Amino acid sequence: MNKKKLSVCGCALTDYLYTRIDFNSPAVQSLLTKTNGDGGLAIGKLVFMEDLMEYSGLAREVVLEKIAGNQSYDFRNVGGPAIVGAVGASQILHGKDVQVDFYGYYGTDDCGDFLIETARTSEVDLSHYRKVDGPSPCTYVFSDPNWHDGKGERSFVNQLGVADTEDSSFPGDDFFAGDVLWFSATALLPHVHDRLGEFLKRGRAGGKINVVSTVFDFRNEKKAPNAPWPLGNPDSWKDMDLLIMDKDEALRISGKETLEDALTFFVNSGVSSFFITCGAKSFSAWSDGRLFQASNGVLTLPVSALADQDLAEHPELRGDTTGCGDNFACGIVASLYLQMESGIQPGGFSLKEAAAWGAASGGGALFQKGGMYHEKVRGERQKMLSRYAEAYLTQPGV
Repeated sequence: MNKKKLSVCGCALTDYLYTRIDFNSPAVQSLLTKTNGDGGLAIGKLVFMEDLMEYSGLAREVVLEKIAGNQSYDFRNVGGPAIVGAVGASQILHGKDVQVDFYGYYGTDDCGDFLIETARTSEVDLSHYRKVDGPSPCTYVFSDPNWHDGKGERSFVNQLGVADTEDSSFPGDDFFAGDVLWFSATALLPHVHDRLGEFLKRGRAGGKINVVSTVFDFRNEKKAPNAPWPLGNPDSWKDMDLLIMDKDEALRISGKETLEDALTFFVNSGVSSFFITCGAKSFSAWSDGRLFQASNGVLTLPVSALADQDLAEHPELRGDTTGCGDNFACGIVASLYLQMESGIQPGGFSLKEAAAWGAASGGGALFQKGGMYHEKVRGERQKMLSRYAEAYLTQPGV
């Protein structure tokens, strides 16, 4: 049997996590957005550092000081939906005949050194991870644990750096040799995002499975605050076999005001299947039968009860919610390969089996700080998440 390949293209960056921020402080309040897309700090969303500096009229170091005060970051980890997804999928697929290749950019600085050296501890093939002269992408993740009556919330400030590289040779022909082509958070790779429709069309012509997972698209939010975010070309929906979003992204991409209307939009869009996460309690899933077996309408599914139970019994193991959505997505994508290994072909994949791995991987991320899980031994993550995935399929409400 020929070795299968998962090609992952998108954002890789260093997350700098600040876990003790007070969003109610006068300094933070002075940086908050007043209108969508104006460049101000947006609680629960992402803004570019360059835009926040322009909005506030302050230098980068002063912006960081106003938000974080005198505290330094508590932790740093490899982040960015694409590299987190690639590493997470490789951990779930440990021992399987699948090669996970990552396609992205890192820079010539300490942040870039950290990115490449940390990513090398995983089983992901980094041959196509390109080094470019300039600053590496990074995101400052500011968390206020007391926001929302103690439920907590985060705000993200992203530095694009070399992720804004314009390169017509990227991601290259080798990317399209994958069985599954995963375009992850390409809004943080602007020149890739603007060619997404072209890439999806090529994947469709090659008989590949096209997966798109999204991130807050501040660039297009700034360009047209009241218009739906573009995702590929107007006719690209039919070229998406699987689309993974969170609720806010789904609303902005569809241009709808309610989740119900957004669900209707995506059901009718031409997309073959989608998952939409809706916070810490549930997520939505749907399939037209082309990739997964057809669902009976849009399903509302719960998160992993066993992961929540483990966390309640062992609060000392709590990490944070950074990367939960990215890990949710990688569980779904990895499930495609697990089902292929069982002899299942496109059109016969189980939506609930994929949901089980998504819920398991997303729930498992609550036990770590940052997006990437650092295995002590190979197969550790697979064993942990298998327990959650198996329990999920017998969980009430599934």
